Amino acid sequence: MPVKRTLRRWVDLLPDPSLRVQRVIAFAVILTQGGIAVTGAIVRVTASGLGCPTWPQCFPGSFTPVAVSEVPRIHQAVEFGNRMITFAVVVTAALAVLAVIQARRRTEVLVYAWLMPASTVVQAVIGGITVRTGLLWWTVAIHLLTSMTMVWLSVLLYVKVGEPDDGMVSDGAPRPLRLLTALSALNLAAVLVTGTLVTAAGPHAGDKSPSRTVPRLKVEITTLVHMHSSLLVSYLALLVGLGFGLLAVQASRAVLLRLGVLLALVFAQAGVGTAQYFTGVPAALVAVHVAGAAACTAATAALWASMRERA
Repeated sequence: MPVKRTLRRWVDLLPDPSLRVQRVIAFAVILTQGGIAVTGAIVRVTASGLGCPTWPQCFPGSFTPVAVSEVPRIHQAVEFGNRMITFAVVVTAALAVLAVIQARRRTEVLVYAWLMPASTVVQAVIGGITVRTGLLWWTVAIHLLTSMTMVWLSVLLYVKVGEPDDGMVSDGAPRPLRLLTALSALNLAAVLVTGTLVTAAGPHAGDKSPSRTVPRLKVEITTLVHMHSSLLVSYLALLVGLGFGLLAVQASRAVLLRLGVLLALVFAQAGVGTAQYFTGVPAALVAVHVAGAAACTAATAALWASMRERA
């Protein structure tokens, strides 16, 4: 294909990236993907979700904030700043693709690398839909869940980049424990989904303009909190059970370390969530909770990847 050959020629002009450089870039992808989820939460809790009331422009006819009385400048700055962080996401995603192409990595690594810019485009479109629909609760939920999916994929990219292309694939644990790991990942997905539902029924709608009413989820928030917390307990139970299983089969130190980090993060996240509930959901804790969700997602992905690795 002419386009592919042209891209190959341009990439060949770049210096060959070392494995260390590739891993640094992949780690930067994780940070930017998780970071933009946190800044998105800051947009929501500061009621800046419609600081730029349209998309892809900020205001009709302008890609930058405009001085208007209807939208406070601080809200414009927060939302516009969040959009600018997208460029960091795009740059790291592009660097990841260029690095693995130039290093002539195996197909699996190339696929994960290309998923980064592709998913960034999808996420940008979802963000635009969220703004244009006036922050409908279910679009906001999809926006966050997509971010968590991208964090998961970026961790897998980081792990795969660190594996030798000519290595042999080996199991990090027996099949029943690998299945238990998969079940815990599904449980995490349920925790994340119910977490977005709690948010959808909670006090931080993303906009407080008197001229607009942001559609909210009309379900008793206490019911959703109990559902969310129950799923978190089951997630912890699965991880503890997995831990005993890994100890019984004398799993590698690396696998046990990843599980230990994940358990610590989940316990910390549970503490933040509990504090949120009993303190009236303060804005600062919401941002911390989203950061914790990204960290737990990343740690779960790392544990998942350790079940079958190439060495």
